[in-house]
Amino acid sequence: MDNEKKHARASWSGKWAFVLAGAGSAVGLGNMWRFPYLDAKYGGGTFLLVYLICVFTLGISLLLQDIALGRNAKKSVVGVFSRYGKKYSIIGIIAAAVPFIILPYYNIIGGWVAKYTAAYISAGPAALADGGNFFVGFIGGGLESYLWMILFAGIVMAVIFMGVKGGIERINLILMPLLILMAIGIAIFTMTIPGALDGVKYFFTPDFSKMSPELILAAIGQCFFSLSIAMAIMVTYGSYVKDEESLTGSTAQIVGFDLLVSVLAGLMIVPGAFAALGSAEAVAAKSGPGLMFITLPQVFEHMGGAAQVVGFLFFLLALFAAITSAISIAEACVSIVADGMKCSRKKAGVIISVYTLLMGCLINAGYNVLSFIQPLGEGSSLLDLADFLSNTVMMPVVCILTCLFVGFVMKPKTLVDEIRKSSEFKLAGAWTVMVKFVAPICVLVVLVAYIAMQFGLISF
Repeated sequence: MDNEKKHARASWSGKWAFVLAGAGSAVGLGNMWRFPYLDAKYGGGTFLLVYLICVFTLGISLLLQDIALGRNAKKSVVGVFSRYGKKYSIIGIIAAAVPFIILPYYNIIGGWVAKYTAAYISAGPAALADGGNFFVGFIGGGLESYLWMILFAGIVMAVIFMGVKGGIERINLILMPLLILMAIGIAIFTMTIPGALDGVKYFFTPDFSKMSPELILAAIGQCFFSLSIAMAIMVTYGSYVKDEESLTGSTAQIVGFDLLVSVLAGLMIVPGAFAALGSAEAVAAKSGPGLMFITLPQVFEHMGGAAQVVGFLFFLLALFAAITSAISIAEACVSIVADGMKCSRKKAGVIISVYTLLMGCLINAGYNVLSFIQPLGEGSSLLDLADFLSNTVMMPVVCILTCLFVGFVMKPKTLVDEIRKSSEFKLAGAWTVMVKFVAPICVLVVLVAYIAMQFGLISF
């Protein structure tokens, strides 16, 4: 009996605790730097429209699948598949590897965001808007970048050690509302700047001449990555959901939060680029870290006396998003270790802390002492390799295998019955078709296209 209590599965205190935690996972740096970049690159409102269609068909279906899998099994991702025999456990093992690859480099980027948040106070906006010298000097300079990574990872693991209710629930209850309010405030301010309304018009107005296969692939990919699908996270979070909580309602609300922050991020960045630099081209010219740490400080610098305040608040907002997402990734890792080793959360947390520190230092060294290692070609880093393996290759593979598993091994009816424990689920038929046929085909196309583009085999 004592042993059962020791390893008893945690649970959320209620529906909103889960929704906020799920939203915290979905809302991350991808919303802050990837969505505005894609919107600016692919015609503004055209990309937004296609993205919305993808989210409300493919995205919401796959997210519901992950959550229902977790609640049905009451286990982390490895246990979900191993229940059906050893030959299927490989799917769980591949899925479990994803958060283990992502967590170390996500902590590195979280450290960069924390550094910039502090630097807007200590160094000022002019020092950061120098075309990238500040950023390159920071990540390549040695010890400082390691210390910021360790600080960020320490905050994340401290929350994990406090538990599901005492840590994850509480931090999301505080940070998610603050994140939304700050995003609304910055977006409103940005739209009042002279010239910004042209950016708002660009952001919302579809231009169907911009429609292309590349745009559709980008929208599907962003939908897939933004909602934490196939990362073992939502399976883990779903395993903590009580049977009486509505899965359809909670999934829709998580998607709603994620969409809201994506749109607000776009309204913070795209109109700001129009106001400061005259077009969306500056945003579209760089993606990822280049956009956030090089282009955006230049945009903020054009805001005059408000630059320091807006820059600080933006990076504080990004820091909150990074923390909530990193917590969900770390929790997936802890749950996998605790279930696999049948040990306490505390012991699993110590193991993940040590692993994260060692792997984080190794990957971070790719920007300084190991910068000569360029695994994906000239200018690439160990972080780029980890990101490529986890996001471009492994997550789509996990998604395809999971859909095929649910569609033809477990059978969709198992999850339909699970969802109907607490929801009416009138769209069960459409969801079944999506999971069995539409989703795996779409994701396979995205996987093949992204890999082919990465190695220059195709272009649009």
